[in-house]
Amino acid sequence: MARRIPRVLSIAGSDPSGGAGIQADLKSIAAMGGYGMAAITALTAQNTRGVSAVHTPPAEFLKAQLEALSSDIVIDAVKIGMLSDAAVIGAVGEWLERTRPAVVVLDPVMVATSGDRLLADDAAEALQGLLSSADLITPNLPELGALLDEPTAETWAEALAQAERLSEKVGAVVLVKGGHLGGPDCPDALVDSGAPAGERIVEVAGARIDTRNTHGTGCSLSSAMATMQARTGDWAASLRVVKEWLLGALATSHELEVGGGHGPVHHFHHAEGTVPLADGEFASRMWDATAKVRAEIDALPFIAQLDAGSLPEAQFAYYLAQDAQYLNGFSRALARASALAPTEEEQTFWANSAQVCLEVEAELHRSWLSRHPLTAGETSAQGPVTKAYLDHLLAASAMGSYAVLAAAVLPCYWIYAVVGEDLHRRHLQRAEAGTASREHPYGAWIETYADEGFAEATRRAISFADRAARAASAAERVAMMEAFRQSTVYERDFFDAPSKYA
Repeated sequence: MARRIPRVLSIAGSDPSGGAGIQADLKSIAAMGGYGMAAITALTAQNTRGVSAVHTPPAEFLKAQLEALSSDIVIDAVKIGMLSDAAVIGAVGEWLERTRPAVVVLDPVMVATSGDRLLADDAAEALQGLLSSADLITPNLPELGALLDEPTAETWAEALAQAERLSEKVGAVVLVKGGHLGGPDCPDALVDSGAPAGERIVEVAGARIDTRNTHGTGCSLSSAMATMQARTGDWAASLRVVKEWLLGALATSHELEVGGGHGPVHHFHHAEGTVPLADGEFASRMWDATAKVRAEIDALPFIAQLDAGSLPEAQFAYYLAQDAQYLNGFSRALARASALAPTEEEQTFWANSAQVCLEVEAELHRSWLSRHPLTAGETSAQGPVTKAYLDHLLAASAMGSYAVLAAAVLPCYWIYAVVGEDLHRRHLQRAEAGTASREHPYGAWIETYADEGFAEATRRAISFADRAARAASAAERVAMMEAFRQSTVYERDFFDAPSKYA
């Protein structure tokens, strides 16, 4: 199943220099993997040195823009920026009440970095009424103070306390930004007064980037958060991705060489053709993309008979003999993954896993196969599915891409962990219910894959493959998805092979 691209609407003013407002929002949305749309609240004449004129179209025209969009397009997230007067704010509030988008991020553009108020009193009052319609509010520190009618926070602790009061007042999460504070650090924090005690503040650290190119950072941050939230459904996960991306956008902003004042950030500094990924996101995509094949595994007679303990002994013996041969080749793929891995932690994990595979292969022969021997030909012959699977792993190894190889070997962990856990759970349920009439003939095998040690190894393999995807190119991610899918197909065929060849 293909990943649906989130459709994100920016309701904000236009910046003809391209660094802030609608233009920055659309770039940020695209950089985060979304499809951007725009409803213009104001037209400005500005560049990197400042704003020289503002024209606000009639509120009725804004209503027409919003109605045209929502009458035709399902909107997954909304970012709200510059709202220049009370009539415009009222139009947005009425539209939000009717459409109720799933994600609403409000960047309350009230106070300039210089400290100048940007809204008239009636507009500021109207904006207060809009806060409760937002899921996330992203004020700078002067705006945070203004929303509470308090002085601007001068310390990080004061800013967090103000955010807690605002969150409690309006029922939204507040993103506190440390950019206006001094010092080498520039933290951000999500503050949610409705969260359980101990979870109300999630801080994400970050270093301060020494650059004057900060034009549009607030716009870019808020629209990126709206897009990521539509993808992840997790504000903390979204902020971690967006924070890292924005730091990179600031650090590389000098490459753009735009204007003589405060230039824009570099929205597309990351690798061409890719978008940043949240932790676990790519692994979840691979898993979701193989749902049909995994359902077919669950429906195989081999699995049902293994569960019931009624699997013919000859079929299980064939399966184990092929598994022993597979593990021998699989260990070589893991050793290759160890050689390609970028960190010592990953190198050690894959190397140890390769050793475990060889030990398991030897144990299979010593235990079950030694008590239930096959003929020499049956034991040594490599079945067609086993050969095809190992050829696939060999091809992935030969590509020289650690990310692709990690994806190719992952199903052998993940599929077995899930199948083993399901079989073990049902086995325990029957035992507790007193419906297990005899000792399960394949109980030891089931327990091997339901073991917590194997489950932990599986979690680490998933984590490493997902980490590799975050660092991979667009082409590698496509190849990873295909390698994972093909290995999952071979896992299905491997379970089904005994019924065809035993």
